Amino acid sequence: MLMRNRSNELQRASWIGIAGNALLAVLKILVGFISGSFAVIGDGIDTATDVLTYVITLITARIISKPPDPKYPYGYKKAETSATKILAFIIFFAGAELFLSTIRQLISGELREMPMMIAIYVTGLSIVGKSILAYWQSRIGKRINSQMIIANARNMRNDVLISSSVLLGLLFTFILKMPVFDSITGMVVSIWIIKVAFDIYKESNLEMMDGLKDTNIYSKIFQSVEEVDGAFNPHRIRVRKIAELYLIALDIEVDKDTKVSDAHLIAKQVENRLKVNIDNIFDILIHIEPLGNIEGDELVGISKENLHLKTGFKTV
Repeated sequence: MLMRNRSNELQRASWIGIAGNALLAVLKILVGFISGSFAVIGDGIDTATDVLTYVITLITARIISKPPDPKYPYGYKKAETSATKILAFIIFFAGAELFLSTIRQLISGELREMPMMIAIYVTGLSIVGKSILAYWQSRIGKRINSQMIIANARNMRNDVLISSSVLLGLLFTFILKMPVFDSITGMVVSIWIIKVAFDIYKESNLEMMDGLKDTNIYSKIFQSVEEVDGAFNPHRIRVRKIAELYLIALDIEVDKDTKVSDAHLIAKQVENRLKVNIDNIFDILIHIEPLGNIEGDELVGISKENLHLKTGFKTV
């Protein structure tokens, strides 16, 4: 029931995001063409990409709620990473198209008419509307612990900054009577859109390659093992993320005369300490070895000996 309610909240937030951004996008693009403002058109294109963002979020919310099956034994949560990468490409191409359009317009030297005052009004309306949507979506995302919705809220806060820069460009255009400022602002907006796309793509690559943004989790793992009597030498630690959840695998050593049942109990205690010290754990895999077991160089995973070398910080 709890998962169903969370799924309903995700879909509701996505539908409201789609409706709100679609209305603003159509309004800004139409007014941009009517008023002759490239910057407002660019802002409208950026808002249109937010509609696609929420469509992707809506579809992904339904996919990640599916239970594991023989084809996907870890479940479908990685679909969020794939969706994020698709989103990055959509945003990039929207920004690139706007950038090329403004460059062509500036190079051509074609005389531009002054944008109409309505461009300022619709941009101000967009700032207010986006601010309300960003605040509401952020509250929803935090309440249901949805990184997708929180990320969309942050993206809309960025849109508020973009719209503010467009408004500033329009004001300079009217004050200085130089329509070229509108085109220059449109180009700056396009560069910002491309940068956002690159940042999203880079972050999605980290998770796709099973990397970690916060490597301090290894210190918490070592600390958890040290808190359990009879558990020694944690090594070959592998941590990866499945959406917002951690999958942790590690080897520990126990006294070679320890009974299997007692070794299992020690592993269970380590697992419990990990769950206390680390939030959002998906699963924990612990391999037991006899104390002093040496099998040569470890090709995968992290141990205390190589932690500083591989991650650039010392354990606590």
